[in-house]
Amino acid sequence: MTPKNSESNLEDRITGALVGAAVGDALGGPVEGYSPDQILERHAGRVHGIVGPWNGDAWRTARPIAPYHKGDGHVTDDTLMTHALIRVYDRVRDHLDAYAIADHLVPDLMTNPRWIPELEAEALPLHRVFLAEKWLVARLHYGHADPREAGVGNIVNCGAAMYMAPVGLVNAANPRAAYTEALDVAGAHQSSYGREAAAVFAAAVAAACEPDATPDSVVTACLRLAKDGTRTAIEKVCEAAAPHTDFESALRPLRDAVAPYDTVGPDYRAPSLGARRPSRLHTIEELPVALGMLLVAAGDYRQAVLGAVNYGRDCDSIATMAGAMAGALGSPVPDDWSKTVSEASRLDLWEPAATLTAVTREVFERDLTRRRTHEAAFAELGGPRCSD
Repeated sequence: MTPKNSESNLEDRITGALVGAAVGDALGGPVEGYSPDQILERHAGRVHGIVGPWNGDAWRTARPIAPYHKGDGHVTDDTLMTHALIRVYDRVRDHLDAYAIADHLVPDLMTNPRWIPELEAEALPLHRVFLAEKWLVARLHYGHADPREAGVGNIVNCGAAMYMAPVGLVNAANPRAAYTEALDVAGAHQSSYGREAAAVFAAAVAAACEPDATPDSVVTACLRLAKDGTRTAIEKVCEAAAPHTDFESALRPLRDAVAPYDTVGPDYRAPSLGARRPSRLHTIEELPVALGMLLVAAGDYRQAVLGAVNYGRDCDSIATMAGAMAGALGSPVPDDWSKTVSEASRLDLWEPAATLTAVTREVFERDLTRRRTHEAAFAELGGPRCSD
């Protein structure tokens, strides 16, 4: 994407990331939890766009998905939580921390009914999110836990990482700042490698917003910041992705590369006894695979998202992450996909992006003022003076 000017480029990147994440989420939802072979059999080939529910018209009662209408362009909780976090930014209009999650996100989940596409009804978002996200309400509202430590005890999964793209966008082109802010924000929700992945994903989105960013530069930024098993898994998955230029040939190698670091095990719907427990050796599966698919696709949105979708397992979240990164890099989201998802989900996918763009500009101005105040104070202490 050729930038027209700095402001329009920022808006383009934020819009691409947020619309890209929502569309990836909607494409991945109907095949979530299944293997590539199961997806291939069910759809008589690979998924190449928006598809219907796995169980067809029986989606209302068919287990294990009922009563959620996954498919037909409906976004899932990944997008609902992403938009909820944007509403927090809209209210605070500054950087966020764990206390902002307690003070603003939790009440929003509990008290403000919204259209829930998978329920085809207006309901409290709390009624749609899964237990790992309900944890926020249980710990912060009912348990009165310190927001900075509330994530301790929750299952370690991608629950926080899946909605951290806005943190990366508010810190556009500053991966380290995105990483630091996301660590604080995610502390209210997750611990261990779940919290780490949230921070690294935010950093990846921020890195993708850099003017000359590439998939390789995004991965490099992640490896510079990531710790422990998260870093090792990203490195191994991206090494496995390097020889591939189409997602079909990469599906098995990427799974094999991440498997030693993934606690869930081979049967996604029947996690192992040690699944999702804190560890310095392990990682969530979603982020390394999303980065791997970004490399395989050379940053192309369509191919990165379709690779994530056809990977299966937690593919709505993998496609959310891949879509956010590819969109932030400037690869266009197919218009027919975004239009269908917006209409089917009854959501304006572009309004949250406009809101977050305005907030991001305000936050940058606040950061600039704070930095200049610090520079002036440091200069008075005998430090070097910085020119404007």
